[in-house]
Amino acid sequence: MSSVPSSAAPSLPVARRLTRSDYKTLSLSALGGALEFYDFIIFVFFATVVGKLFFPSDMPEWLRLMQTFGIFAAGYLARPLGGVVMAHFGDLLGRKKMFTLSIFMMAVPTLIMGLLPTYAQIGIAAPLLLLLMRVIQGAAIGGEVPGAWVFVSEHVPQHHVGYACGTLTCGLTAGILLGSLVATAINSVYSPAEVADYAWRIPFLLGGVFGLLSVYLRRWLHETPVFAEMQLRKTLAAEVPLRAVLRDHRGAILISMALTWFLSAGIIVVILMTPTVLQTVYHFSATTALQANSLAIVFLSLGCVLAGSLADRFGAGRVFVLGCAALMISSWTFYHSLFANPNWLFPMYAVTGLLVGTIGAVPYVMVKAFPPVVRFSGLSFSYNLAYAIFGGLTPMVVTLMLKESPLGPAYYVSIICAIGIVVGGYLWSKNR
Repeated sequence: MSSVPSSAAPSLPVARRLTRSDYKTLSLSALGGALEFYDFIIFVFFATVVGKLFFPSDMPEWLRLMQTFGIFAAGYLARPLGGVVMAHFGDLLGRKKMFTLSIFMMAVPTLIMGLLPTYAQIGIAAPLLLLLMRVIQGAAIGGEVPGAWVFVSEHVPQHHVGYACGTLTCGLTAGILLGSLVATAINSVYSPAEVADYAWRIPFLLGGVFGLLSVYLRRWLHETPVFAEMQLRKTLAAEVPLRAVLRDHRGAILISMALTWFLSAGIIVVILMTPTVLQTVYHFSATTALQANSLAIVFLSLGCVLAGSLADRFGAGRVFVLGCAALMISSWTFYHSLFANPNWLFPMYAVTGLLVGTIGAVPYVMVKAFPPVVRFSGLSFSYNLAYAIFGGLTPMVVTLMLKESPLGPAYYVSIICAIGIVVGGYLWSKNR
């Protein structure tokens, strides 16, 4: 079994600074990732409306919400297959090709979702078609996120990998922010009746346009120096990359999966599910909930860059121990205080969002956990399998916990923060 993290790319000069070309690559990668991630998550911001339109009207509210988040979770369950296939060819044919392909598989389903008929129009076929689109989206995003982390990490010097991965993760979270801003605008411009009638479709149609823009942007990116050198030296994987990962890098897989659980729970619970929780449990208006969510995502994006940069300087272990402990405290305070102090919504959500940014150090560990020859496959397998398990179950588990207690999200976040502290302690002891 391999230790974690392991080798890094030997081909890039360790001491060099980030160049204009590096910043261009980071900027285009982050922007493209933001637009694609918008397509994937816009669904959750309209979960309440979609649930009422795509399921029977006489279904209990908690069951409708669970069914809706179940369809959202289906996108995560489809991630491993798409991720493994794209990573396989990414390790053999090139990072850039798969980095570009994933956006095609995202844009088309997003457009179709904006055109789907509702349950009242075609019955049970409506949620089934919605489910199919989410599955295709999941396969696409399964290759996008690991591919993006590998792509940027292999373009920059090794002492800037944390910053690069944090910046890319910032771009992905900016896609969530874009979704939140669009959702806020829709709910501000249109009445609830208009949103339910037709306006909910607008964000999905916009997503198709964003997808095409991402394809265009990625024309300007170049293959990574690490892969180009392996290609030149003919040192690409001599066997199926995933087979080598499963045989030689089991320790790296376990650590990567644990960190992915922390990452997925932070994003899904605190960022994606909380706007709906604020409306259904705490009785905030949709506009207020989404405005607070937008603020939290701004701070989340900043936190990702900060966490990545701190990992470069102090090691990821310290970042996880301190960041997870602080997130545990802030998230508990946030969910617990809103009943008595609703005016704390904006400041507490902002602080909690900043601390969720600790996830910015996750890809730093994962890209260093696998050698370049199987890096894409190793990272993609670990990340997507964990996301399929934990990302898929989290919305339904938290919904069931909410049925028992309004503090369900707080309990769940505390559990995963404790796991993050344990993993961080291990990495700290290894000086990583």
